[in-house]
Amino acid sequence: MTGRPQPGARVVAGRYELSTLIGQGGMGQVWTAYDQRLDRRVAVKLVRPDRVAGAEADELRHRFLRECRVTAQVDHPGLVTVHDAGAEGDELYLVMQYIDGADLADHLAEHSPFPWQWAVAIAAQLCAVLSAVHAVPIVHRDLKPRNVMVKKDGTLTVLDLGVASVLDTDTTRLTHTGSPIGTPAYMAPEQAMGGAVGPYTDLYALGVLLHELLSGDVPFAGTTALGILHRHLYEAPTPVRHLRPEVPQPLEHLVLRLLAKDPQDRPASAQQTYEELLPLLPARGAPTGRPLDPTRPFLRPHAPWPDRAVTPAPQPAGSDVQGDRPDVARAVDEVKVLLGEGRITQAVDILGAILPTAAAQHGEHSPVVRTLRKQYAATLMDDGQYRRALPELRRLADERAAEAGHADPQSLQFRYEAAQCLEALGEPAAALAEYRSLLPYYENQYATTDQRLALEVRRRIGQLLLAVGDRGAAHATLNRLLHDSERLHGPGHPFPAEVRRTLQWLGQVRG
Repeated sequence: MTGRPQPGARVVAGRYELSTLIGQGGMGQVWTAYDQRLDRRVAVKLVRPDRVAGAEADELRHRFLRECRVTAQVDHPGLVTVHDAGAEGDELYLVMQYIDGADLADHLAEHSPFPWQWAVAIAAQLCAVLSAVHAVPIVHRDLKPRNVMVKKDGTLTVLDLGVASVLDTDTTRLTHTGSPIGTPAYMAPEQAMGGAVGPYTDLYALGVLLHELLSGDVPFAGTTALGILHRHLYEAPTPVRHLRPEVPQPLEHLVLRLLAKDPQDRPASAQQTYEELLPLLPARGAPTGRPLDPTRPFLRPHAPWPDRAVTPAPQPAGSDVQGDRPDVARAVDEVKVLLGEGRITQAVDILGAILPTAAAQHGEHSPVVRTLRKQYAATLMDDGQYRRALPELRRLADERAAEAGHADPQSLQFRYEAAQCLEALGEPAAALAEYRSLLPYYENQYATTDQRLALEVRRRIGQLLLAVGDRGAAHATLNRLLHDSERLHGPGHPFPAEVRRTLQWLGQVRG
């Protein structure tokens, strides 16, 4: 590719010259492109929000840019690097590293039968990526062979992380049909039925992918999405050793556990899955020299990174290395500017750094510090840093409840946001317990005024019941919610319509 613009070529954001269309779907297109400013080849994904959600396009636009920003913070060599993201006209664009290699679907088709050692090496590399992704926390939601690239040196790169995270959040509100966004053959039961998703959802998709690599086909196929979903919910997968007797028994057992219907019966994490794959990885030695050999990186096992402490936030404006205390007022003004410009990560760092100084100057329980801590917690959530936001929200909730009582609306709001953090962190049982403890307060407090908050808590309870595998309780909860929400809003309102779609899916698969 040359550095000169091609006549008539479209240029996105004033610098990315589109070259070759390499992928297309209902959501948009993927192009190879040329970055005119830095003289490099890139990949550009163009997304049309108006084709997805109609009036909700603005919401999707906001979430797309937010998730691209959060995704760009994940530091792992197995993830495609995000260079840029934004909006231009009616389209959203995501600029990524260009990967020279073959996607896993093509790789599988060209190497049949697929050596089981290769399958183990691929699954182990994917566990390393998922371990880093889930620590953020982000859930991919659309892990499949087309979203995995095998590079020439045998290393894997996972694609579509940010986009998948956006498009599959509250999917029934982002489609006109109510059909979940994703690929049915790789979709976990709880995801397909509109339940809460978490790391366990990606592990199920990993099980489908590993079964396909070992057997040559996905465990559940069909002519319709509903038929495939029914098989995911009610049929046991064929053990891979029935199809490939040379597959080691521990590997077959791991695949069956990854494909468990109940998320709690799957391995606890991507890290644990990697540890179970570790004894099956190839021993250290010289590479075979074959192109695109996924065992090559395992001269030294490519293990997931261990948990690491959060990097200390940099000192905010107004401080220096000699230990001068930062100017709190000046730092607050800077935070306002940064938030106005959408530079949320920098705002988080400054807020976290000035809180100790503000507490020393004004007192730990002063209105100034309380306001700063509220802003800090809210900004952490907006930045997707749920693990750091959770203790802040719990502390705020406890302090407010001690002052104004457990039924205080502000305390309840902090607890509600803490439950959202638990949900995002992939802890459905803990989130479910928190929402259930909140529900009586919302039902009593707003019985004669605003019932919408109570209805929303009940909706989340129903989704989490699906996530933990209790479909009977989920059906009963959502059925009652549908009746009450139709009485409040009318049957044509988006809220009961969403509940009705989930019940329709759940009712169909329940038979």
